Amino acid sequence: MKLGIGIGWRPEIAAEVEALTGIDWVEAVAENLCADHLPGSLVRLRERGVTVVPHGVSLGLGGADRPDAGRLASLAARAELLGTPLVTEHIAFVRAGGPLTATPRLEAGHLLPVPRTWDALEVLCENVRIAQDSLPVPLALENIAALISWPDEELTEGQFLAELVERTGVRLLIDVANLHTNHVNRGEDPAKALDELPVEAIAYVHVAGGVEKDGVWHDTHAHPVTAPVLDVLAELRSRVDPPGVLLERDDAFPPGAELAAELETLRAAGQPETIRVTPRAAAPASGAGNSRGAGPLAGKPAAPGARDRTAVAQTALLSSLVAGTPAPEGFDHRRLRVQSRALAAKRADVVAKVAPELPQILGDGYRAAFLDYARARPMSGGYRRDALDFAERILISGGLADPVAQRRLTHWWEDRSGPRPPRRTARLVRAARAVLVGK
Repeated sequence: MKLGIGIGWRPEIAAEVEALTGIDWVEAVAENLCADHLPGSLVRLRERGVTVVPHGVSLGLGGADRPDAGRLASLAARAELLGTPLVTEHIAFVRAGGPLTATPRLEAGHLLPVPRTWDALEVLCENVRIAQDSLPVPLALENIAALISWPDEELTEGQFLAELVERTGVRLLIDVANLHTNHVNRGEDPAKALDELPVEAIAYVHVAGGVEKDGVWHDTHAHPVTAPVLDVLAELRSRVDPPGVLLERDDAFPPGAELAAELETLRAAGQPETIRVTPRAAAPASGAGNSRGAGPLAGKPAAPGARDRTAVAQTALLSSLVAGTPAPEGFDHRRLRVQSRALAAKRADVVAKVAPELPQILGDGYRAAFLDYARARPMSGGYRRDALDFAERILISGGLADPVAQRRLTHWWEDRSGPRPPRRTARLVRAARAVLVGK
């Protein structure tokens, strides 16, 4: 299906997106949409004939666990509501721990890279097939940006994606900004990746901005698209004319005129003069377990022990990033520290968005207080749960010096904690409130 030129729809720029002329389609984060009704802006766009594609961020298809049936049902419901031609997700893991490792469940709050090994590939393929069977429309998967590299990888990114497509028939969502990010951060050649992956499987392309700091590229989606990213787009378009190209922006939203100008840049960059066909490189012939991975699996489940081995590896990595456990062998310790700080900063930013009252109540002390909390408390639920846990931590650890702020925080927590058994934290919060009222 030909999609054309599109933009990521976000509530913060809903009016600006509606005002744009010449957009053919939009992409909306699936988890930000209700399953039974759409925001008015998306309704009006659909009435104009604009296609809306739901883009999932929480399935964690690259994780060791099989996909959660509830999350799949939720994504399927949004696909039905939107009447979309496809849905998209990521080649990533977002949580680890749990029954497979007999350890507490940990949430990354972020997309983390899957090791490019035959074990991880077989687990991913089985998870993708489960997802495909649960969705009413085709699925496309996105390559992600990464700050860190797994040791002892057996496949390049292009080979990994090619094997994934061959074994599952899944479509690809190629993010050229992520290819550039991995070029800066991991030394991977975008042109080589494009040569190796099956470009005919591309459903559409993402383009986004970022920034380089201290030799590390941060895929922020909060900066204008840079020339190197446009160069990767040109490389891709010299090989294939993709069905769609989409501009992503998730923060520091510019005026609508700037968004329109960036879209025109993408439109101009999307007119390849000549499309060349480059033979894809073959997968490794030996030495990397290729005998296990060659050819389609036709629904064969993951090899015995693959899920367990993947679970142990991913849990060790995520635990080091969010719980301060020792770094797994073979990882770059400096990069792990950069990633760990980035995860904590993202938690602080997202909690401030989903619970804006917290930075209002805490003022300038919000960020330092949250980062201190994050170092001691890994995220085990979603961001809204994280906001409640953060408020609880403050209330049971001495509270706030300002009695007005203390009352506001107590009321905020009580209003949102919902009906649940009065665990120790709840009893302490209520006791604190009783003391304040008594004053």
